[in-house]
Amino acid sequence: MQAVRDNSGAEAGSLFGRVLSCLLWAVSPCVAAIVLSLLLASPARATSVKEVTRIAGQGESVLRGVGLVVGLAGTGDEGKDLIVARPLAALLQSNGQLVTSIDELAKSKAAALVSVTITVPREGARSDDKLDVSVSVLNTAKSLAGGELYITAMQGPLPGSGVYAIAQGKIELESTQTPTTGRVRGGGRMIRDILMPEVGDSFELIIEPPYAGWPSANAIAAEIQGNVALEGRAYPSTPRVATAIDERTIRVIVPPEERENKAAFIADVLGSSVKMELLDLPAQVIMNARTGAIIVTGDVRIAPVAITHKDLTITTTVPAVQPTAQNPAVRRERWTSVGTEVKPPERARLTDLLDTFKQLDVPVQEQINIIQMLHKTGKLEAKLVMD
Repeated sequence: MQAVRDNSGAEAGSLFGRVLSCLLWAVSPCVAAIVLSLLLASPARATSVKEVTRIAGQGESVLRGVGLVVGLAGTGDEGKDLIVARPLAALLQSNGQLVTSIDELAKSKAAALVSVTITVPREGARSDDKLDVSVSVLNTAKSLAGGELYITAMQGPLPGSGVYAIAQGKIELESTQTPTTGRVRGGGRMIRDILMPEVGDSFELIIEPPYAGWPSANAIAAEIQGNVALEGRAYPSTPRVATAIDERTIRVIVPPEERENKAAFIADVLGSSVKMELLDLPAQVIMNARTGAIIVTGDVRIAPVAITHKDLTITTTVPAVQPTAQNPAVRRERWTSVGTEVKPPERARLTDLLDTFKQLDVPVQEQINIIQMLHKTGKLEAKLVMD
């Protein structure tokens, strides 16, 4: 692997060190030590069917509401259009407080109008369950730090679907870089049940997108079938319990012998062990633009490409160009190369590019934008997943 150099010409560390630095540069030393120990210990990976699939018909639900965050120290909505003064006046009046002029309320900047959402998990939720609440500024508030979400009715996603939960509590900022969004841990309390459809005598398992593919579908179906056989069960009427239908769907038939105690059979199916290496998954790059997280799985490669972004220029060559008297190496402002010296030449690794970004202090959001462009041009030899 060719050395990666910055303007000073200093060589970066070994590939292993560079990969670790890419993974660990944004975490604390304590967490880094934990991750390092996990990387050094690499047992065969295995998981269960329920971790990579879901039962068809079961999916997340979103509850919505518009509320007020109060108790802000001058960082709330400005009162030019009275957008927050009116609901604040209604709140006070509903609690027996006389409001003579809403203009006075608009000057305080102590409250903010916010969008409130609750994501109900795919398994549904029962009355009195507590769920996290997400809050986002709707108007001109600068920060929700120190604020508290006032009691907010949470409705179903469709108009007229009724109130399913109540949200209230102290705001925790998700990031100091985006103080206009926050979360209330366990601040949503269900007041109505949201139930998933009942599982019938046959059902379908939907493979989650990161694991989808014909190899995955066949491997998961085979693991389910093998697990049922290992349990010592014999189903003459249903010799084949699990069948792959397409690259994301597995049909499971509940044998007649198990239909009186369907829950135990379904638990065995979902608990079946799956060896990840059997799924033949492609290399993936998973990115979250909101949190700035970039996760690279497998050995992700980049095809030869030149990248120019603002005042940054990056060139990958395969193999790296060797300077000669006729073609000398030229040093450029904020230039670095990512390449290989292997014969036959290999593609440059994405982890080396991420390490280059680190050396040149490229912001994470710009890193994400560049990787997205690489994917659009077909230069990123991996599956891109935006979380």
